Amino acid sequence: MRKPDLTQDHTGLGDTFASRRYFRKFERITGHLARVAGRMEAEGHLSKDDVKILTRYLGSISYTFRALSMKYLFAGRNSERGTGRFMFRSLEFDAVESGFPVVSELLVMANDAQQAESHLRSLPSEDNFKDQMVRKIVADREIPSKLQYALSQRLYYQELLKGNLFWAQNHPEAVWLSGVAPARRTYLLHWAHYDSQTNLPVIYLMEVEDSGRTALPMDQNRWPEVQTHLMGQAMGGLKLVTIANGFDQDFDDLHPKRLRRFHIGPMYSSAFTRQNGPLREVLEQAHSPAGEDWALAWTLEELESERVEQEKSGWFSTVDREIFALDPFSGRGVDTGATRTERAIILPQRPYQVLEELSPPGFSSVRKFVVSQQGRVLSYK
Repeated sequence: MRKPDLTQDHTGLGDTFASRRYFRKFERITGHLARVAGRMEAEGHLSKDDVKILTRYLGSISYTFRALSMKYLFAGRNSERGTGRFMFRSLEFDAVESGFPVVSELLVMANDAQQAESHLRSLPSEDNFKDQMVRKIVADREIPSKLQYALSQRLYYQELLKGNLFWAQNHPEAVWLSGVAPARRTYLLHWAHYDSQTNLPVIYLMEVEDSGRTALPMDQNRWPEVQTHLMGQAMGGLKLVTIANGFDQDFDDLHPKRLRRFHIGPMYSSAFTRQNGPLREVLEQAHSPAGEDWALAWTLEELESERVEQEKSGWFSTVDREIFALDPFSGRGVDTGATRTERAIILPQRPYQVLEELSPPGFSSVRKFVVSQQGRVLSYK
């Protein structure tokens, strides 16, 4: 069976103004995400530790978009006006499914970050670039396209050097929650990746009890193995119960009690994306002003341990094995591999009003986070 060509859904932002509108839209969207997490904390859905971790990842997504906006500041513009000899590259994004940049953009960005310092050493300073551009405009009466592009690349490499970006792989880290030796310690493990199939950021949080002798983050044997294992399982197509069971089986002294997975996106916009479904109609009928023509999906999958069973290990010992609770309604837990799945959508006021008026099927159980013009986030069910 021939695999579908996913690149057919990829589109380049070949116009400078369209590129800038796209990045301004995401700058506004990502600016609201931390407030959404704070709202979920106020409602008791997230803890302070959860929000701290999520805010860090959401901030890194914002920094990634900022860096890419510098890289593609002059997307689609000819280096020599009217000649068409060379056109500056444009951002490639998934216009049909996710609305986010394609994963290859993040892979290239990671490679660029490794060489950012050498690029900056070879480029003039910002002030030098500006002086050259003024002379080009005054003396030659030309638009200094090449200088503008070179300055944008300098700004791009400067953003990369600042760090704290969201990479294609963001390796596991551990946050201590409770417990000391010889009792079990509890950690909150977190990691993230950019899903290559959906072109979306995915964030994982796992609460783990550690019955080992050495604290997990200090264990030079177990911790590297845990990190490698979890990154190897960071695939959106895997069910949470598959990930948790595999972890439970591979590490006898680590006991996963709760696993959550956050899918950030897709992003919907009638100006940029071509997704089908009710949200497309909602955005088209809303006729929102520039900057408010969007909606962002936010999905949380959650898996919880229901009980522990003893399993024989070797001749004389036993180990704990977790039995996970699956969604009991209509057998959906078997299909989803989760205890529960919560879907939410973040959108401005005008699209929300149209959504309520149209009331499309399937949205009654979706939580709505509505962003006001003043930036406040209100929650509706």
